[in-house]
Amino acid sequence: MKSSKQAPKAGAKGGTKVGHDPLPPYFNIDPDAAESALDAPGTTAKFDAIARACQAGRDDLASRGLDEAGTRQLRLFSTWEITRYLIPVAQAHFRRVLKAHPDLPQGTSETEGGAKWFTFEEVLRLRAHFGAEGSKSKEYLPYRPDGLPAKIVAVANFKGGVGKTSTCAHLAMSAALDGYRVLMIDLDSQGSMTSIFGGKVADEWDTVFPLLARHYGTHLRTENRRRETRGEAPLPLDDTLTEAMGVRTKDIIRPTHWPNIDLIGAQLNLYWSEFQIPVWRMQARGWKLWDALAEVLEEDGVLDDYDLVFLDTPPALGYLTINGLSAADILLVPFGASFLEFDSTGRFFDMLHSTFASIEEGENIAARALGQPELSFEWDAVRAMITRYDGAQQAEMAGLIQAYMGRTLSPHRQDFTALIGQAGESVNGIYEADYRDFNRETYARGRATFDQTYAGFKELLLGIWRREEKAAAQEAAE
Repeated sequence: MKSSKQAPKAGAKGGTKVGHDPLPPYFNIDPDAAESALDAPGTTAKFDAIARACQAGRDDLASRGLDEAGTRQLRLFSTWEITRYLIPVAQAHFRRVLKAHPDLPQGTSETEGGAKWFTFEEVLRLRAHFGAEGSKSKEYLPYRPDGLPAKIVAVANFKGGVGKTSTCAHLAMSAALDGYRVLMIDLDSQGSMTSIFGGKVADEWDTVFPLLARHYGTHLRTENRRRETRGEAPLPLDDTLTEAMGVRTKDIIRPTHWPNIDLIGAQLNLYWSEFQIPVWRMQARGWKLWDALAEVLEEDGVLDDYDLVFLDTPPALGYLTINGLSAADILLVPFGASFLEFDSTGRFFDMLHSTFASIEEGENIAARALGQPELSFEWDAVRAMITRYDGAQQAEMAGLIQAYMGRTLSPHRQDFTALIGQAGESVNGIYEADYRDFNRETYARGRATFDQTYAGFKELLLGIWRREEKAAAQEAAE
């Protein structure tokens, strides 16, 4: 008589199946095997080792796009790309113009009789020529009213991973390709924007920190003169503030591999500002910390040197973000088409309301008592935009969000494409990708969603500039 064996019970050692289905992987984990797989307990020194390993990896990945001198170079642009995306002329006409004007950049060919390729500096020269000599009915040069300062654009959301830095970087690159002069200011101590533009930041003195310190130091000197007239002891102006008083914005602006994009970078020490600013505020309650960045940029003439200033803010509503938002003329808030990101973004707007309403109320109590004008924050435009959009999965949610947010939400949804994913694996942006690494069709589809995002932003920008231009003309007429 043969003996029968019972099947192992679910969860018993040695059992791996219930019926014909394998058990989930969290069953039958051997504690002894798990214990043997452990490494030593973590210590503070472990953090340093991990950080150094990551730094080595970042340096390696970043260096892959560098030339022999250790600097990053922007790729070349083909005749096809120039005439399709940058200068609106037919290729045949473009070639005729170059032939007729041998003093203009002629491009280089990689093979005998092959396609011509141009540096972006050469593209800017060619655009200027067409703007001066070409048809007046075509838009060779971007619209920019005379006599008006640069527009400051803050891209913000306190939820991480929503495409904030990517959106900010690609809008800046789009504007540069369009011919605008752009300044990027990285307010995020993580320094992702700085990495995208190849910035090297030694310490906090190469960030916006000394500009904020200078603004506070200037206030302190003014306050001490008042205290002196009242016979009171002066507030201390320490070595840090004294050194910052000599720093100007142009001292910390660095060129990038884009000829018309400059950068004020960020690095980890910038986060110290989040601790230092409240200390300064406690020492001098009258210091208007939210005005620091805007007033320094204006005082140093930065808004006359550029057309657009983009601010990449930290994923938190801290003092650096408040400075960025207060300085901004246009506020852009990217987020994904999911319930959690919609929920978080709604709470972000709630926090914005609470924060700025609190500042206004605190300032206006004194203003009303003294009969002075009341403080009221104002932005030319506030727009939210959906990023990393998957139409097959998120169409219904995106429609619901649009219904609730109305005109605040841009109707264009920035798609996530294969090209975006591949560009994200390197430190390059979409517009820095060479279409020969894909093919023209893939490249055109991949950049189309960012082109549309920029088109929506540019329409907003031009409308604001035109409104101000008309207002200035009317004021002059009166």
